Amino acid sequence: MSVRVYFDNSATTPLDPEVARAMQPFHEGLFGNPSSLHQAGREARAAVEAARGEVAGLVGAEPAEIVFTGSGTEADNLALVGAFEKDPARRHFVASAIEHPAVLETLRHLESRGAAVTLVLPDSDGVVSADDVAAALRPDSRLVSVMAANNVVGTLQPVAAIGRLCRERGVLFHTDAVQAAGKMPLDVRADAIDLLSLSAHKLHGPKGVGALFVRKGVTLAPVVHGGGQERGLRSATENVAGIVGFGRATALARATRADEAARLVALRDRLLNGLAASVPSLHLLGHRFRRLPGHLCLALAGHEGETIKLLLALDEAGIAVSTGSACSASHASQPSHVLVAMGLDPIRARGSLRLTLGRFSTDAEVARFLAVFPNIVASLRPVMSRPLASA
Repeated sequence: MSVRVYFDNSATTPLDPEVARAMQPFHEGLFGNPSSLHQAGREARAAVEAARGEVAGLVGAEPAEIVFTGSGTEADNLALVGAFEKDPARRHFVASAIEHPAVLETLRHLESRGAAVTLVLPDSDGVVSADDVAAALRPDSRLVSVMAANNVVGTLQPVAAIGRLCRERGVLFHTDAVQAAGKMPLDVRADAIDLLSLSAHKLHGPKGVGALFVRKGVTLAPVVHGGGQERGLRSATENVAGIVGFGRATALARATRADEAARLVALRDRLLNGLAASVPSLHLLGHRFRRLPGHLCLALAGHEGETIKLLLALDEAGIAVSTGSACSASHASQPSHVLVAMGLDPIRARGSLRLTLGRFSTDAEVARFLAVFPNIVASLRPVMSRPLASA
């Protein structure tokens, strides 16, 4: 097989070698429990707290406002369920209809427990309006959750405008920043954010560790109970090696963000322009410019029913991409709830490819994709003839 091209960085990113080196001592000799009082425990605690400071710095928070979790999904659950259980008198939640399942499924769970949920639709570019969020608020609204950047189409959301709106109305504002962190500026103070979710493996850190920013003064009920670690909000012995890796990954992302964003925009635009010239049926989904720097979501008019075949043909050629239809491969044949919310019909909402570049993506990989992709598309049999522009 030819050299693999990895264009699925929104699913997960390869571990940066510097991150792996930072973690290694904590897989070996530095194995102490951070809650222990002896020297080994104190060393582990110091490493956790140093990492907490690095993660806080990425989003403009104070270290004491960072709660480590087992994943970004757990961070979302802690934000929503914790807010719900802390104030049972205010049970209305507002979210965008294009949130990650970690938010939408948690809200469905809260509905079963008596919460009321209003979902706000995006425009056809996948952007949520702050005015529409304002119109959805009620006197009993407890929390608004709108992601900083969408995982399927890559569009950036107006988090600062929504944050200011929520602060004025006395409603908590949560943003799932799992896709955005390290790729775009985030400042929890300037953007009036109360709760913000992060995940290490989306920014070249390890899997199995995330974090929730909880603004000072915001109180949540814990979701995981036990020994009282992480301010009592997430009991369990901390994943020291993972947290150390998370800290190193955020430090690297913070130091390189501006230069890396410019590099990825250039690669992304070269990829998009090359595909547009060689594959006339190609159509970009999501806002052309208001998007993550290395993110493309593409549809092919006439080939919507063969997206899985296209993905598998690319995989056979050593190129890894994903469909835009779902977070899980087990739901890959289902229409994307994001694309449906943007106004695409169910057939077109099943037929998209997501190409996401990262720190280790290269010009040679872009050239390889541009050489392979048109030939694979040409081999497919069109299964619908309606032009995509009519959607």
